Amino acid sequence: MARRKLSHEGTLVLDSEGLSTLLADDETVVALVAEARSRGMEVVICSLTIIEAVHARTNKARLSWLLSGLRVIPVGDEEAKAASALLMGDGLHGHKYAIDAAVAEAALRQQRPVVMLTSDIDDMTKLCGDRVRLVAV
Repeated sequence: MARRKLSHEGTLVLDSEGLSTLLADDETVVALVAEARSRGMEVVICSLTIIEAVHARTNKARLSWLLSGLRVIPVGDEEAKAASALLMGDGLHGHKYAIDAAVAEAALRQQRPVVMLTSDIDDMTKLCGDRVRLVAV
């Protein structure tokens, strides 16, 4: 598979699928994360991504090791309100899109350019518009 190029500096955001595939040691995602770091990009996740990506069979030692190398962005009151505003602005409901909205809100606050590894291109496009470059995983 051809390697996808990422921008210099900025931020790489992993959504749930991005973190899950990194946890699974997916060759493409591991290479994209390594390339991002080599270009000076910070690699981040929203704290809620951990909840969405982790399951009973998750290798807890690998998870701890990976999280130690990522910046985990907390979701507090202000972030939750901003994520809710994103949902309302796009006519979406929090029940189905709550975590996506929190991830999108976190991505929108990062140093640009921002690239997100996601399996949910359609919803993230609605939430982030053209302010975040989306890369399918």
